[in-house]
Amino acid sequence: MGLNEEVELLRNIPLFANIAPSKLKLLAFTSERISYDANQVLFNQGEIGDAAFIIIEGEADITIDSPQGPITVATVGRNDIIGEIAILCDVPRTASVRAKNKLETLVISKDLFFRLIMEFPQIAVEIMRELAHRLNQANEKLREALAGDTKK
Repeated sequence: MGLNEEVELLRNIPLFANIAPSKLKLLAFTSERISYDANQVLFNQGEIGDAAFIIIEGEADITIDSPQGPITVATVGRNDIIGEIAILCDVPRTASVRAKNKLETLVISKDLFFRLIMEFPQIAVEIMRELAHRLNQANEKLREALAGDTKK
């Protein structure tokens, strides 16, 4: 895939919609494109996070460890960003991610990720929105789980 197609691809990702094509060229040039096969692990819970992933094509399951084994907490797909919590909060990976089917990702290193956020505050705002949305979903699941426990 040429640089122009990659820029076009990035422009379709809501996170980068308002960024000038010249800056997207830099992102396309400095990020790495990695493909994963179905069931291949992108990263495991507890590992040190050194990059975020943007899903270009395919789906991945996000799982967390529990005493009963891994629990799938979400499935992510095209244009979703994953792995950003570890690099934003400087904590080990909070979940594991496994390709559900053939997966194309754009891998953004920690340094590049922070450069993007510093240069384009709107990216930071989009990421905050996404994290707030996920937190809200997690709270909903927790409420449902707790409501289920009280019925026993």
